[in-house]
Amino acid sequence: MRLLILGGSGMLGHQLWRGLHAQHDTWVTLRRPVADFTAHKLFDEAKAIQVDDITDDTALGRALDQAKPDAVINCVGLIKQRDEASDEALALRVNAEFPHRLVKRCGEAGARLIHFSTDCVFAGTRGNYTETDTPDATDLYGQSKHQGEVTASHCVALRTSVIGHELGTKLALLDWFLSQRGQTVNGFTKAIYSGFTTLEMARIVERILTRHPELSGLWHVASEPISKFDLLQLCREKLGWDGVIEPNDEFVCDRSLNGDRFNEATGYTPPSWEAMISELTQQS
Repeated sequence: MRLLILGGSGMLGHQLWRGLHAQHDTWVTLRRPVADFTAHKLFDEAKAIQVDDITDDTALGRALDQAKPDAVINCVGLIKQRDEASDEALALRVNAEFPHRLVKRCGEAGARLIHFSTDCVFAGTRGNYTETDTPDATDLYGQSKHQGEVTASHCVALRTSVIGHELGTKLALLDWFLSQRGQTVNGFTKAIYSGFTTLEMARIVERILTRHPELSGLWHVASEPISKFDLLQLCREKLGWDGVIEPNDEFVCDRSLNGDRFNEATGYTPPSWEAMISELTQQS
């Protein structure tokens, strides 16, 4: 299968490339020269398309024409940890508007689209959210991602969340936590999470692409819920982190998703958190 990953150098994008390129003819879009990633043993120069802004229609068209994909995996998004995430116009362009133009272009090109949404479309007041629950985020990130949720017969939109290693940044949970060695950090006992490692998400995407060509629509993909405190404790144990995790019950947020519908439709069984974090030791 011929694949095109948009946003190949991001936390999720580069891990999808690692997980998919051996089995599939996998192309990526990058904002930096492919030579910048040589030390990471990433990407095939012949299949790396450098574009400054993939949300630009001309750049997107060039990437689709060059890769001629059977499926496009959209890992482009403005995450809330970035400084520019407060730029409303930028957040709306990247998170809300671009996916709608992308799904149209994929349809014209005869390509399937896998698009990532987020558990942050929910405010986190009760957890165990299903696909029929109404998104109620009040922040720019959650609202813009909800506006960008696309549905079409050739599109799979996944509400989920991921943790994993980044390339050169420490913005997201895992690499931020590992960078705090010797420090004291908060572990939120009432912040509940049901995401995956990026390694496992690569397997989920592979499963959708190869075993479920008919799948379309909006789906919740979720692991067994875990508190951020317990998740950090597990990371400390498995990844050899030396510091203090201070239990904190003041921050309360349960954005856990109910993935039963996806699991029943695909036969998927989420691995345990212990298994997923143990696997990360191979990359640390």
